[in-house]
Amino acid sequence: MGNYEVGTKITFSSAHRLVGHDGPCKDIHGHNWTVEAVFSSEKLDRLGMVVDFNDVKKEMNRLAAMLDHKLLNDVPQLAGVNPTAENLAEFFFKSLEKSGVAKPALVRVFETDDSWASFSE
Repeated sequence: MGNYEVGTKITFSSAHRLVGHDGPCKDIHGHNWTVEAVFSSEKLDRLGMVVDFNDVKKEMNRLAAMLDHKLLNDVPQLAGVNPTAENLAEFFFKSLEKSGVAKPALVRVFETDDSWASFSE
């Protein structure tokens, strides 16, 4: 049997600093982040979809609004974690799962065009 995979992405801008880092990332700096969520299923729903892109994008945009134009180190939802791309990927994955929209197969967060981190279970 085959497997379907679909994805969507959103972007937001924010600043962060990496606590304990010895390089330039220890200082506050900004990124234009891209968050990509991938969903997988062996079956399609009654409409022929894995997920409804509108539902997923609405939830992803709601999550991004908490982070957009903020210093990530000060965002309560990220309290206790260094705001790395890896931790942002986990935040989006688990938040999407908890929302009830759909459990992602993978969430990938691009810090730059060519540097990314992902989280999956």
